[in-house]
Amino acid sequence: MIQIYTQAPLAAAWMARYRGKRPVYACVLGFTETGLIPGISAAGATPESRRFTAIADAEFLTDGTDVAAQYPLPPLQQGASPVFIARAVLQGQDIPFWILDAGVPVAPVVPSVNLGGDFARCLSTGAAQEGATVKYLFEEGLRWGETLAAQVQDGYLILAECVVGGTTTALAVLAGLGFNARGKVNSSHPVCNHDQKWQLVQQGLAALPLNPDPWQVLAAVGDPMQAAAVGLMLAASRRAGVLLAGGTQMLAVYALARAIALQERVPWVAEQVAVGTTRWVAEDPTGDTVGLAEEIGQVPLLATQLSFASSRYPQLRAYEQGFVKEGVGAGGCAIAAHLYRGWEQPQLLSAIERLLDAFQKRSF
Repeated sequence: MIQIYTQAPLAAAWMARYRGKRPVYACVLGFTETGLIPGISAAGATPESRRFTAIADAEFLTDGTDVAAQYPLPPLQQGASPVFIARAVLQGQDIPFWILDAGVPVAPVVPSVNLGGDFARCLSTGAAQEGATVKYLFEEGLRWGETLAAQVQDGYLILAECVVGGTTTALAVLAGLGFNARGKVNSSHPVCNHDQKWQLVQQGLAALPLNPDPWQVLAAVGDPMQAAAVGLMLAASRRAGVLLAGGTQMLAVYALARAIALQERVPWVAEQVAVGTTRWVAEDPTGDTVGLAEEIGQVPLLATQLSFASSRYPQLRAYEQGFVKEGVGAGGCAIAAHLYRGWEQPQLLSAIERLLDAFQKRSF
């Protein structure tokens, strides 16, 4: 159910250390106006619907189909939201979870932690975030990383994200840090819109000085989730394991965290951290996730081998055609489902389909 794609000894040791251990899930919500650009993302059929994707996902993570949603899941052009995967695991395995708001246009309507951030302007401006806000979110991330690690005890933190347009800000941050990331990131489209992303990134990076530090990169072209997640990862790794649950976006968080830890001399434990995603991301023929992880270096990349090929739902089978792929830590949750309670393909698929069935019955 889990395949290792990079840094096999480190990844295998991480899995062995945390097999059978109960995780705690934390999803960091963020928003960038980059996500409103037509065609930039498929996480919502229209730009206006994408403004509320993170809020809707947080509500569904918390309430599922138990109550009528104040912010329904936005319609997608194809596929079903990855929140069905995450919710099925969290509910089915009784995994405790937290919602952390790093900066979204509308406050979540479910219990959440307000980290005191703000949503980002489009990265093409080269002035996406205020420098002071970025550092504040990082400090809040450090504080909450310690708090959540204490709850994890001998387990690990599944650190997830929900940022529409976040693969584009991830590309911008990685490029700003000097990595060759062009053409390697993923997207929610079946064929990644690399040219559109790169054009925006070039506009944003033009505002940066020569050899910028990570804080300048984050302020110029980043999003609020990134700064908070960096702090969370660094602090939590000192006391517990961390599974950065996502693809391109969490590889960018890892690279940022390492750069900031080096510059600011923040202690952390690299052996405690792995990146976990879906095979739809790890094996995306229109991106190069493995190459990107190798470009960053020393980052263990795992992916769930969950398949929807035999699903009775066309919305799930769409994942096999390259739609959606990942989000809200879906891949990390599927990895945890196997590590914690040994769920195999039939159990995981059944839990996801039961949830989708309940959702569809309630929708009608």
